[in-house]
Amino acid sequence: MSERTEHLVVGGGAMGLAAAWQLAARGASVRLLERFEAHHTRGASHGSTRNLNNAYAEPEYLDLFGEAVTLWRALEAESRTELLGLHGLVTHGDADVVAAAHDALAARGAAVTLLGADEAAARWAGMRFAGDVLFSAEAGIVHAARALAALEAAAIRRGAIVERCERVLRIEPQADGSGVRVTARGADGSERALDADHVIVTAGAWTESLLGDLIDLPPLVVTEEHPAHFAPRSASLAWPSFNHMLPPELEAEYGAPVYGMPSPGEGVKVGFHRVGDVVDPDERTYRASDAQRERLRRYVAEWFPGLDGDAPAEISCTYTSTDSGRFVLDTVGPITVGAGFSGHGFKFTPAIGRVLADAAQGRATPPECFRLRAHAR
Repeated sequence: MSERTEHLVVGGGAMGLAAAWQLAARGASVRLLERFEAHHTRGASHGSTRNLNNAYAEPEYLDLFGEAVTLWRALEAESRTELLGLHGLVTHGDADVVAAAHDALAARGAAVTLLGADEAAARWAGMRFAGDVLFSAEAGIVHAARALAALEAAAIRRGAIVERCERVLRIEPQADGSGVRVTARGADGSERALDADHVIVTAGAWTESLLGDLIDLPPLVVTEEHPAHFAPRSASLAWPSFNHMLPPELEAEYGAPVYGMPSPGEGVKVGFHRVGDVVDPDERTYRASDAQRERLRRYVAEWFPGLDGDAPAEISCTYTSTDSGRFVLDTVGPITVGAGFSGHGFKFTPAIGRVLADAAQGRATPPECFRLRAHAR
């Protein structure tokens, strides 16, 4: 005998928890299945901080950012937990990227300022800068681990059922149009069937293995990324969050843009964006290559005089990326998919939860640029 629910969410990282929260808040019956324990380190949602980065020129991302901040603030008020730290964000390096982000944000009335490199270095003495520096005062960090706990608690308060250590084996749309049957295996090895009117799949690096035979997904490349925390040389140094959008000569040397942020109690997080080795998410090394480690240390030595580059505390996480870096948000029959967050999705989490809930309930379709047909072009 199978169990039945109105909405089933597969994957309990940030996006799945946000979708469950949004659906439960609307009075829907929701059950979430997560393969691993809370705050596990096998995926993409763990860790203490994420970059609350609004340095985009594309309106779809800026729309999501504004909505996400509003929803983060609502969740803060409900949970009585600080989830955002607005110490500001600096973006520098590629002059065209900096100018485009500045103009897009300024047009929306955002609190942004262009600083010269010397002026920025005087303000943030632990860093070096190149060219004009975009300072966004309404940006900073998301306290990621706190956010996951707050999302889960908010969903459960509204009636959502969250079950961990439940590995989904199969997702089968029913031929009679009655919804979806999901087969899951518990920690004791037993299997059970659950029926749902609709399923939302937010399974990160495991999306392809669950949906590849059901939905014509764009290529989803899973990489293992290794940013690291570096200790400041002085407690007196101020740290913003940051993006270094490398110009061609530096990209040839380092290979990718750099991002980072202060992580209270851990140091300053610095990492290259989308440079990791392609991996099977179940067969990871949890260790950067020697070449990657050396490149990051060399970068920090050149661009962060205020950090001790010799003793990094390495982090391991996965990116699941599309070719364009755009997210995959769409519905096919009784299945809604949220995937391909490409290393820059966390800040948008509560807004993406709303998009997924709308799609699952048939209230609204996701923004066109994130839908499957847009990826097929």
